[in-house]
Amino acid sequence: MGMRVLITGASGVVGTLMRPRLRREGRILRLLDLVPPAPPEAGEAVEALTGSVTDPDLMARACEDVDAILHLGGISRENGWADILEVNIGGTQVVLEAARRAGVGRIVLASSNHAVGFRTVEPELPADSSPRPDTFYGVSKAAVEALGSLYHSRFGMDVICVRIGSCFERPPGVRGLSTWLSPDDGARLFEACLSCPSPGYRIVWGVSGNTRRIYSLAEAQALGYRATDDAERFAAEISGPAPTGDEAHYVGGPFCTTPLGEPN
Repeated sequence: MGMRVLITGASGVVGTLMRPRLRREGRILRLLDLVPPAPPEAGEAVEALTGSVTDPDLMARACEDVDAILHLGGISRENGWADILEVNIGGTQVVLEAARRAGVGRIVLASSNHAVGFRTVEPELPADSSPRPDTFYGVSKAAVEALGSLYHSRFGMDVICVRIGSCFERPPGVRGLSTWLSPDDGARLFEACLSCPSPGYRIVWGVSGNTRRIYSLAEAQALGYRATDDAERFAAEISGPAPTGDEAHYVGGPFCTTPLGEPN
């Protein structure tokens, strides 16, 4: 029987980028999203479920016979408090509880730099810096980390929270030259999270080895992650002004000035 990995939010930006990169011989990817995942390609071992991470019955089925979970599902930008609370915080608790009941021992939770968005920019910012969220979205990611800590401490589950910078095919603008996590490096990092023996509870930065990087790689490297990409190769192609004022001073960039509770 191969390893079965549940990916929530599998039709989202990061989930779509990770799906082909996390394929392995003998591995089954169970894909869950509100948007039905794309049909399997030839030879691709996938199982698809459609629905919300807030649905306990669906999550119970999704966690059956699963070895590990990559929890990417949720609202990925600022939004109204009620939706953020229900989907990002409530949904994560539903996922963790379903995993506990099913005996899933390894959970990787997608956190964000916005959990610490009001920390000032500094070289090698530690991955476990205490929360200073910049939005309701950032609050939800701090809560995701806290829930992961709770389920590790109470039930002994291995939980790794990845504070993702900006995971896209290319760095999104000038700020992205420091925050970018290349899709290939993202897959390398998630593989390290899935395979590291007995990690316990960890918080790591999800970032590539960028020349302009402000985030520490030490914590992710301790899991076995080795970044090979650098956003600097895109620098000449990226136009637009560099961040100024609070957007340059704080880790969260433009999220630190976006109106609270308004979709962005």
